[in-house]
Amino acid sequence: MLDVIKLLPDGVANQIAAGEVIQRPASAVKELMENALDAGATQIDLVVKDAGKALIMVTDNGCGMSETDARMCFERHATSKISKAEDLFSIRTMGFRGEALASIAAIAQVELRTRRKEDEVGVKIINEGSVVKEQTLAPMPVGTTFTVKNLFFNVPARRNFLKSPAAEMRHIVEEFTRVTLMNPEVGFTFTSDGKELYHLYPGNLKQRIMGLFGSHYDEKLLPVHQDTDRVSIHGYIVKAEFAKKTRGEQYFFVNKRFIKHPYLHHAIENAFLEMIPKDSFPGYFLDIEVDPADIDVNIHPTKTEVNFIDVKLVYAILHAAVRKAIGQNNLSPMIDFDEPTNLGFDFGEVVKSSNPIVQPEVPVNPSYNPFRQHQERVRPSEDWRLLYGERTDQTGEETSSESRAEMPQQIEQKSRYLQLSQSYIVTTVKSGLLVIDQHLAHSRILFEKFLKEMETNSGHSQQELFPQPFTLNVNDASLFRELMPELQQVGFSLEQVNPTTFMINGTPADLSGGDPVDLLEKMLENYKINRTDLQLERKLGIAKTMAAQLSVKSNTPLSEPEMQNLVDQLFGCNVAEVAPDGKKIYTLLTIEELNGKLKTEN
Repeated sequence: MLDVIKLLPDGVANQIAAGEVIQRPASAVKELMENALDAGATQIDLVVKDAGKALIMVTDNGCGMSETDARMCFERHATSKISKAEDLFSIRTMGFRGEALASIAAIAQVELRTRRKEDEVGVKIINEGSVVKEQTLAPMPVGTTFTVKNLFFNVPARRNFLKSPAAEMRHIVEEFTRVTLMNPEVGFTFTSDGKELYHLYPGNLKQRIMGLFGSHYDEKLLPVHQDTDRVSIHGYIVKAEFAKKTRGEQYFFVNKRFIKHPYLHHAIENAFLEMIPKDSFPGYFLDIEVDPADIDVNIHPTKTEVNFIDVKLVYAILHAAVRKAIGQNNLSPMIDFDEPTNLGFDFGEVVKSSNPIVQPEVPVNPSYNPFRQHQERVRPSEDWRLLYGERTDQTGEETSSESRAEMPQQIEQKSRYLQLSQSYIVTTVKSGLLVIDQHLAHSRILFEKFLKEMETNSGHSQQELFPQPFTLNVNDASLFRELMPELQQVGFSLEQVNPTTFMINGTPADLSGGDPVDLLEKMLENYKINRTDLQLERKLGIAKTMAAQLSVKSNTPLSEPEMQNLVDQLFGCNVAEVAPDGKKIYTLLTIEELNGKLKTEN
């Protein structure tokens, strides 16, 4: 029998490795920009076309490479960052595995131009599918330019699984943001399809945040500084009053490397406890500096996950640092009791006045009874008589036994409604008692109403007297544009005034004084969590979110006409039994169940 185990060719091995490291165009952007930072660049320029599928070009003014290094950098596990296993625990550079360039070259057409300061000319290398096609000398300025064309050209299955250009572009913008945030001393530009999206100048962290997310962040940020022997934390948090309904501005870095860490995120949320609503998210831009020996960054190919030796210590210090920042920058007005306060008059003059102080008198009639005059007219309502057993006729006399027997039928025919705990509507039907959750019932009514409006494009809009701006980051603005057609169908009148700002010119008539920005943020957050390219799913998501936010809440008093109208509309719905989230709207307590319960208790 022949041997069946074979050693894979380097090209195939590199393509397999590329599947872990280069998952989409944004992955290549991340690796190339991090290599530029490791080269000591002070200016990095990113150019993409067709969301990176056609072209990714990263140019830097870093140290450059020699001709030999330029050739070696495409070999797998070729790196200048480490030389022995122990080096893995003292890493401060971004890239170190030596897989990125080999992986990119395995699935794309790559051109490398690089020159060191001491060299008169640079070197140009063309690599296609891990095969070097050309290597020549070329004049160029000091630094390196990587040009990646036709990503996944030789792996068509991977290319077919890429998302839409807008979706892939959002991933690129997110990677660009992560790389640039904690390197404010470096200048960056980002150009897409000939249009410059970002031009970031060297500066400090606050200026970089404003450059990425907008100048309005100047008033939103609180500085965080905490230095200990084991951990140092620096950066900014967003003030509690500016907490958003959407996740987004939440960035953790360890030694300037972006990470995801739900446990440490909980430390931030816990620090903001009772300061922001439960459905809002705190914003933060924080860098945690630790000894590289205290963390392991080599547990995930994209290096976005890390292990801490003592994560509980980091949690405690992070929580304390955020609480300290909130406390030190509390802007609520305070009274200084040590300082004299001038209220406009002198108490001493009042005391010294010769005028006698007269006690004010209020005449009171102790025999007055406000209920005596109309006492005979007061009657318990029919609803309370039903509950407590008191029954009187219109003359005030107790009804006969025959009248008592007829009373439930009369109430049933009148279809009277009671509200229980200002949350449930109770009414009688022929078979028993019907108990309806008013919030869930109204959610079902609005859900079907909004769906119908989107299908028929018949939503009514109420124009705003003063149009309200709605500002997002670049990625969220891209997502919001996808929702705009459906939002306009339910009554929103929206206008995009620049790449990240929209004007709310009109709102749905059902909003009735609610906050449109709060509602739009909630719908955007729901879309980010449950994003889909199916138009029907987008409509369902919008209808569910709007129905949940605009429906009458529990603990809300309702008049009898309001309750009757709500019940009538509910049983006019296509699906009256369950709310949009699947919860049961009403329950029926039958006469048989009541009789059985009463007999058991008696």
